[in-house]
Amino acid sequence: MKTKNIFCWLNEITLHKSPSEEFTDKDWDNFNSYMVHRFISMNLYYTELADLAQSLMPNNKKEIYNFYKEMIPKRKSYFKYIKSKNKQPNKELIEKISSYFKIGSSEASTYINILNKKDLTNILNEMGVDDKEKKKILK
Repeated sequence: MKTKNIFCWLNEITLHKSPSEEFTDKDWDNFNSYMVHRFISMNLYYTELADLAQSLMPNNKKEIYNFYKEMIPKRKSYFKYIKSKNKQPNKELIEKISSYFKIGSSEASTYINILNKKDLTNILNEMGVDDKEKKKILK
């Protein structure tokens, strides 16, 4: 029998509704409470339900599974995963900015979002980065 991934677990919760005793320990090891909450909360109708379920301890996997199994109607459901629209800056650029300002990488990411391309180019010029590498980093 194939071990369950997140999509198998979502199908079990919404469509198959198998009793929790039918799953093996290996299946339960693959049950990720955080990801189940995250996917279920992406459905507009189940957002409040996911909020309520998050009050359960994440290591009580069977309890979380049974809660969702009982509360969500039996039908095929689609859970669209919403990705962030913010484009992550280049890791090399983060390293350069963090070394230039002598700050951490998370703070450097914030600086990159605040600074415009001209300012970033000037900083890279001051650091002695050649034009070819600059284009690659600023992409």
